[in-house]
Amino acid sequence: MIPALSPEQAAATVDAIARVQAPDGCLPWVPGGKADPWNHVEAAMALDVGGRHHEARRAYAWLQDRQLPHGGWHAYTVGDEVTDHTFDTNISAYVATGVWHHYLATGDAAFLAAMWPVVEAAIDHVLQYQSSTGEIAWRADDPADGALLTGSSSIHLSVRCAVAAAQRLGYERPDWELSAGALATAIAHRPEVFMDKSRWAMDWYYPILGGVLRGDVAHRRIADGWDEFVVEGFGVRCVSDRPWITAAETCELVMALDAIGDTDRARELFGWVQFLRHDDGGYWCGMNFEGERFDRPGQYFTADQPTWNSAAVVLAAHALDGDGPTAGLFRGESLPMGLTPTPPAAPAAPATTPNATPAER
Repeated sequence: MIPALSPEQAAATVDAIARVQAPDGCLPWVPGGKADPWNHVEAAMALDVGGRHHEARRAYAWLQDRQLPHGGWHAYTVGDEVTDHTFDTNISAYVATGVWHHYLATGDAAFLAAMWPVVEAAIDHVLQYQSSTGEIAWRADDPADGALLTGSSSIHLSVRCAVAAAQRLGYERPDWELSAGALATAIAHRPEVFMDKSRWAMDWYYPILGGVLRGDVAHRRIADGWDEFVVEGFGVRCVSDRPWITAAETCELVMALDAIGDTDRARELFGWVQFLRHDDGGYWCGMNFEGERFDRPGQYFTADQPTWNSAAVVLAAHALDGDGPTAGLFRGESLPMGLTPTPPAAPAAPATTPNATPAER
C-alpha cells in the first residue's frame, strides 16, 4: 500500500510548521501573525507526530505561561498583545487533547503531571458554561450567545482526553464524565440547542471527529452530506455554498472517515487534496474555483500556508499510516469509553384522577 505521505514528505511538512515557531514557543498561523490556543495545540500535535518533542514542549509551556486565572485564554494574540478578548470555550478546552496526545507520543509522565493543573483549570472553566440540556456555550464571556455544534463536539473530545489524563495520574473526576455524557446526548439528539451553522462542513463531520457518533448513524451522516460538501477529485468545501476547497476541512474529514472504518474513501480524499501542497512541504489553506469548474483553477483561498492547516495534513496522514497510540487518538483508542449518548426521555403523560370529569383533568 502506498503511504499517504512518504517519510520525507511528512518530515518536510513538520519542518515547515517548526520554522514558524517563535522564540517564546508560540506557534502562530504564519510568521509574525496571530495565534490562538486551539490552532497552536493542533500545530504542537503535528510537531510531536514528527518527533519534535522539544518544540512541542515549548509550545505547551507557552500556553501554561499565558493561562488566565479563571483557566481559559483569550481568543487571539499577536506577540504579547491580545487582539481578540473573546473567551472561546472550545479554544480553551483543546489543551487537554494536546497534553494527552503529547503524553501518548512520549510516555512522559512528568510532563503530564506538570500540565495537570493547566488541564484541570481549563476543563473546570469550560464546563461552567454547560447548560441543563448538555450543550456548552461557545463564549464564556457571553454565554447567552449560544452553543456551536462543532465547538461542543471538539470539547467532547477534550473532556475525554482530560478524563484519560486524570485516570493516568490517579485522580477521579466523575463530574467530568457526567458532563461528557450530557454533552454527547446533546450532540447526538438535540440539534435544536445549537446555532444553525449547517452550511459549514465542520458541523457535518465534527460530531464524528469529536467521538460522539459511530456505527450506522455516523455512516448515514456522512452519506447525507457528501454531495453537499465534497467536490469529486479535489476535497471538501469549507462552506457548502462557496467555491472554497480547504486542506484542513478535507483532512479533518479524512480523520472522521478513518474513525468509522471508511478507510478507502479516507485515503482517496487525502490523495485528492495534495494539489494544495507547496514545494517546501507546507500546504496552502485552500483554493477558490470559478463557475464550479476545476479545469481552470482559480486563485488561492488565502495566500498563506497556516501552521494549523499543515498540521491537519500531518495528523490525517498519521491516522492513516501511523503506528503507536497517537495514530488512534481520533478513533478513541486511548480514551475511556464514557457514557453512551441516550435520547432525551419523552415527557411524562399528565396525571389524571380516576373517574374525573374532563373539567377536572
